[in-house]
Amino acid sequence: MFPDVFAGDDVTLICKGRGEPIKWFINGDPQSHQGSSMLLTVVTSKNNGIYECERGGSKSDPYTLIVEELEPHAQLSPFIGGAVMSKGGGRNLVLYVDDDAYGWKCFVLRGESGFVIKPDVLNKTTAVIYAELKEAKRATFWCENGTRRSNAVTLKMTELKVMLDPPAAPALLGESVTLSCRVWGGKAETAMFYKDNKPITDRTEDTYIITNATQADTGQYRCHATYRYTHISADAARQEGDSDAQELKVIGGPPAATVDSTSHNNLKCFCRDCPDNCKSCYWYHTLFNDSFAHRRLPEKTQIITVKEGGLYSCRRVCGKGFSRFSNVYSYTAQPEPVNVLPIVVAAILMVLGVLIVVLIALKRRRRGGSSVQATAQAKDKTTGGDYEQIQLTDQAVYHTLGENTDKDKAKAKAEAEGGYEALEKRQEEAVYHTLGENTDKDKAKAKAEAEGGYEALKNRQEEAVYHTLGAAEGQGQGEGQGQGEGGYEALKSMKVEVYQTLSSADSKTPAGESEGGYEQLPQKDKDYEAVAVEDNPYEELKAGPNANQ
Repeated sequence: MFPDVFAGDDVTLICKGRGEPIKWFINGDPQSHQGSSMLLTVVTSKNNGIYECERGGSKSDPYTLIVEELEPHAQLSPFIGGAVMSKGGGRNLVLYVDDDAYGWKCFVLRGESGFVIKPDVLNKTTAVIYAELKEAKRATFWCENGTRRSNAVTLKMTELKVMLDPPAAPALLGESVTLSCRVWGGKAETAMFYKDNKPITDRTEDTYIITNATQADTGQYRCHATYRYTHISADAARQEGDSDAQELKVIGGPPAATVDSTSHNNLKCFCRDCPDNCKSCYWYHTLFNDSFAHRRLPEKTQIITVKEGGLYSCRRVCGKGFSRFSNVYSYTAQPEPVNVLPIVVAAILMVLGVLIVVLIALKRRRRGGSSVQATAQAKDKTTGGDYEQIQLTDQAVYHTLGENTDKDKAKAKAEAEGGYEALEKRQEEAVYHTLGENTDKDKAKAKAEAEGGYEALKNRQEEAVYHTLGAAEGQGQGEGQGQGEGGYEALKSMKVEVYQTLSSADSKTPAGESEGGYEQLPQKDKDYEAVAVEDNPYEELKAGPNANQ
């Protein structure tokens, strides 16, 4: 027998002894029941009283039944399914406790025989037992730990293939109740439900739901189903059958607590119908995706502040038991406000860092470009580039005429030690100088000859000769020696003298001009003028009408 009886329990009273007949008395009043045991299903406070039995003329000691209109400390319920299962089957029952599942032990009463079951502890607050009926028609399971106990679960056996499966927990006023019509080893194709042998719906689904249970819903329920074992054969024959009748009792049950939110994350637990001794509250939290993660929170106050997301419920503590669990409040945790100041500062620092790197890179690139340009200019000057500054005075022009031809280079190599040869100008020759703008006389004459930019020195003799420094094509060392007295006079290098070197890649010196040559131009110490040189690296020498090209 239970240490305490709670609303909704199934209570079995056994009259021990021998002899017949057996009589039962409630509060002294004889009852019609004559079995050795009396079963009280889904008891309420209406079942309170003094129970006695008489057997073989001997009367038992009175038993006072007091039903607490409360819920027990722990909850026991089927993991899946309801209160009915097939013969020889079994079902897992899960035990939820508030504190520690260790130390709890469970019991089963099959008929008039009781047994102890050791639960398997899953975690600190959860344990499980395997419930079997064996040969019994029904069995009641519960768990205890000292004076604390769980609710009782009664499982019933059927030998029929079609079964009506009501919930294992008692049906409570105002709550929904689901009745299922199931087929052993298969699934019902159509189902018809009956209450007290009267059809209650023309629907053919395999479930019947009472949305708002009342006392009028109390009665005997059964179902009729058609089915086929299609998992064995696709063209299996259609079968049909009836279930056993199952009792459904709707009770008021313990008063229920209510959870309401006073603000977004402040929850309040209250109970209007609870007795006066229900002072404190127990709060419970379950994760959204894990029903086994059901734990009691340390708070016992009426109002709590929650932070973690999940399902919240409460119940009031009322002496030996508790109120019914409240409605479930779903709370979704709000993200913490983000402090954007560090992010903004970090972004600014990153931008500044990138700008600094870019500026440094541009500065280095500019310096590198200037160095390359200066190096290129220096290279042009030292290696004989296409252009070079020409220093100009009133009387002399300095020409550096770029890279010479192969013949010029050969002659330059031969004359490495001797430098340049002085060519005395003959009176008969006219030399054309590419002067740019020189002295005032030259400027005046250059203006007259704007398009050419050259000063024409007309040939007083019969022909003009183009002089090309370096070795002319067809001339060799012998010719140079043949020029003897009228040849070229070596020009010694002097700081105050500059020699005009006029070369042409293709020109040749006429044979008769051995005494002619180049005119030595004296140099002044200053007044130089830069003269731009055309793309042709050689100086053009204009000739008279009879010049040899």
